[in-house]
Amino acid sequence: MSTIEATKNCITLKGSAQLIVEYLKYSVNSILFQRGIYPAESFESTQQYGLTLLLSRDPKIEEFLRNILHQTQEWLAKNMISKISMVITNAHTKEVLECWDFKMHPELGDGETSDISKLTSSKELKRIQSEIRDVMRQISATITYLPLLDCICTFDIMIYTLRNCDIPESWDETGAVVIQNAQAVQLRSFSTGLHKVETIVNYKMTS
Repeated sequence: MSTIEATKNCITLKGSAQLIVEYLKYSVNSILFQRGIYPAESFESTQQYGLTLLLSRDPKIEEFLRNILHQTQEWLAKNMISKISMVITNAHTKEVLECWDFKMHPELGDGETSDISKLTSSKELKRIQSEIRDVMRQISATITYLPLLDCICTFDIMIYTLRNCDIPESWDETGAVVIQNAQAVQLRSFSTGLHKVETIVNYKMTS
């Protein structure tokens, strides 16, 4: 438990944000591996949530995700994010083929203060990690029946904020993601007591 900002029975907003960012790191890497976006040999296995998961060891991907997730954690700790999207596109045509949405819903935790920055949750860490494990398993199961990505693909991460934020200089503002002939699958959600996270995959139906 020393890796998150939590005491025995108390998770802060910063600790909640850290738990969610950890989930995003493993879920994005799992999707990249299982959808074949990058070569299997560029991934390395690790243990997390009682599961064997894969992490990319490509330096460029590691740096990209590290920068994205660092900013995500900062904004999440201030309840400034409504959704994060992982967008998979055809590298040649730029057509969006798949979009994984991670929707963030703020919760009141134990509700013992009106100061949002001081909200805490007494939800047990083991219970939160168990809920995340169920989502990770469902991601793997869902991927098995998604349409085959039979082209070279690339991915990007989009962060949707609730209000104006100071955007890093190297980042660009963008519009909504549109998938032609789209279908959606709602996966399980998990909650830290301070944030509820819903995972949804939107994909293009093939004829």
